Amino acid sequence: MSAADLPVDPFIPRIVDALRQERAAVVVAAPGAGKTTRIPPALTEDGPVILLQPRRVAARAIAKRIAFERGWTIAREVGWHVKFDRQFSKETRLLVATEGILTARLQQDPLLSDFHTIVIDEFHERSIHADLGIALARQAWAARNDLRILVMSATLDAGAVARYLSGCPVFDIPGRLHPLTIEYRAGATVRDTVHEVAGLTGGQILCFLPGAGEVRRAADDIRVRLGNGFDVVSLHGSLDADEQDRAVAPVPGRRVIVATNIAETSLTVPGVTAVIDTGLHKVARYDPQRAVDTLETERISADSAEQRAGRAGRTAPGIVRRLWSEHDRLKPHRDPDIRRVDLSAPLLDILSWGGDPRSFDWYEAPREDAVTAGLDLLRALGAMEGGRLTEIGRAMSRLPVHPRLARILLEGRGSRASVLACAMLADRQFLPLHPAATTSDLLSAIEHEDRLPPHVLRSARELQRLSGTDGGPGMNETAFRRALLAGYPDRVAQRRIAGEPRLLLSSGHGGLIGPESGVRDAEYLVALDVQGGRRGEQSEARVRMGSAIEKAWLTPTVVVTEHEIDPDSGTLRAYERQMYGALVLKERVVAPDPLQAAPLLADAFLARDRTDSDEQLLRRLRFAGLDLDVRVLATRAAATCRRIADIVLYDALDWNQKQSLERLAPATLIAPSGRTHRLDYEPDGSVSASIKLQELFGLSEIPAIGQRRVPLRLRLLAPNGRPVQTTMDLRSFWDRTYPEVRKELRARYPKHPWPDDPWHATPTARTSRRPPAS
Repeated sequence: MSAADLPVDPFIPRIVDALRQERAAVVVAAPGAGKTTRIPPALTEDGPVILLQPRRVAARAIAKRIAFERGWTIAREVGWHVKFDRQFSKETRLLVATEGILTARLQQDPLLSDFHTIVIDEFHERSIHADLGIALARQAWAARNDLRILVMSATLDAGAVARYLSGCPVFDIPGRLHPLTIEYRAGATVRDTVHEVAGLTGGQILCFLPGAGEVRRAADDIRVRLGNGFDVVSLHGSLDADEQDRAVAPVPGRRVIVATNIAETSLTVPGVTAVIDTGLHKVARYDPQRAVDTLETERISADSAEQRAGRAGRTAPGIVRRLWSEHDRLKPHRDPDIRRVDLSAPLLDILSWGGDPRSFDWYEAPREDAVTAGLDLLRALGAMEGGRLTEIGRAMSRLPVHPRLARILLEGRGSRASVLACAMLADRQFLPLHPAATTSDLLSAIEHEDRLPPHVLRSARELQRLSGTDGGPGMNETAFRRALLAGYPDRVAQRRIAGEPRLLLSSGHGGLIGPESGVRDAEYLVALDVQGGRRGEQSEARVRMGSAIEKAWLTPTVVVTEHEIDPDSGTLRAYERQMYGALVLKERVVAPDPLQAAPLLADAFLARDRTDSDEQLLRRLRFAGLDLDVRVLATRAAATCRRIADIVLYDALDWNQKQSLERLAPATLIAPSGRTHRLDYEPDGSVSASIKLQELFGLSEIPAIGQRRVPLRLRLLAPNGRPVQTTMDLRSFWDRTYPEVRKELRARYPKHPWPDDPWHATPTARTSRRPPAS
């Protein structure tokens, strides 16, 4: 194998033949195999090819590499088309493009008539654009019998992709040309590890860190540690195209490239023989319930670690230092975007393409709640109505930015202020800090355009061009703030207490306005940048950038009548409320609706501790065998009430139920004395009564209660009401126990009758007229 040969080369004729016959194929090739630069050019013999890459810097570098290997010219045989940058012509046979470009082209031409082959590279990264791109491409592939699709990756579930493309053939290609020495250095710093490996290898050193901020700090530390012998450069998405290209260009001396995962796949950084990997990356996640985006630092997956390591073994034996323990377990694959990002942008693309987001044939279907949240946002932005795009929606779909930003641009009519605002909002790495009081953090930031980062100004220029205006008339402060509300209608927040940082978001979740924001006095504001808190007690999101709005600008999303019970008085009241999401814009007291009020009162009634009378009624119902639902009874009893205290369960019984209850489980018993006594129904199903023993003279048989004739348990009381005896056998009491009771109590209570013969004495509740003779 000559120096120019790569592992993929012997497979290329078979891949070309398979695509000619089957019109689809999957290639799995290890890092360094050469799939990206060798296969797509070979396919141009049958017609124009579009090669999709997940990152702009990789797309440009690949196009340049292919031009170098083939002797082609950029913008003639090979070119690129990435966001805000294009180098191609009608002669271009191989166009290297970022994935979103394919979606835009398919919207304009659903059959993709200008190309004969679509190559989706690094599909394992599963960006949302790749998932949408392969799904739309598959539709064109089904409609065109001459269109071909090739999916390529280093780490991929090839079987799932092959099944999605009608069982197409799979090519598994071995890769690495040179061996790698992989060692673990848990706890080591990037700076010290660079110093260590610099003496072990003569090539370039590539370091992976999670984000642009970490890259900048690490690059500064490495410069101090290494001195002047190395050129230390940064590589991340916030750099402009020239800076990115310089970072990956060949150089004669030693270099350390400090990068985010932008350098993880496809992109070949020349001369790299050592990789230092922190094992971390930034991951965007979206919570559809809270309408909050977060950018979290997380551990990479095992396939990412393999991709990163592969950067070191392409041109010579390589060294890899992983700054974690070899015993740490990494999850096998990264989470695809479709499981974790806001779907409003791809859903807008599907609607613009003419599809139904609910039935779209995805490679992997998203969660239903994520689709619902995305469509809800598009409706709130005014982009769709009745399942179709509005005029605003069609205009938004033509702008290559997130739907929120597209809406701001349209509302701002392409003014310079709206363009700068969108360029800043698109850059998640740049957050202005304006501790001085302001009505809008974003407006305060763009007032000093000369202080904005170059890449933000570059994005602004491209957005200005795409908006079709030259900046137009300036926006006043009110119009600017209203434009931001148009783009973030679901991010409205209300201050809970004037002058305090705690907020209530229109999603219903809590938030705090952070010290980074200068929006301090506004009652209502738009939360432009929100850092999501962890779920649980401390889950309130922090608003880092806000813009004040006026309450009068908010149109109620719904008018509701809500019933509430005052916790102190237990009184029910009803309010008609004009709501903006979870925020109350206006309310007034109205008459309660009995159908809503009664269940609410009943629930509150049942939630409190039961009174003795309520408990006795429920026990009587069970004793009588009347199987009545307690909540139904409480709701019926509450129908005419306005206070919890007014609810009486017995009032909920109809006439027949009351009659049955009195017959089967009477509430009282008439003693031989003629007095009425309460019956107590016990939890165990027994029944008891407390009666003074003088009222029972002459009674020998215990009364039986109800249809089941349950014997009554009698608590016999002394004249002072204290129990003397509990019995279910009166005959035995009179014969055996009464004489002892009489002897003990008659001296203590001389005015009460204590006959020698209780069998024939007159039962009474009264005292004797005179004390009995001693």
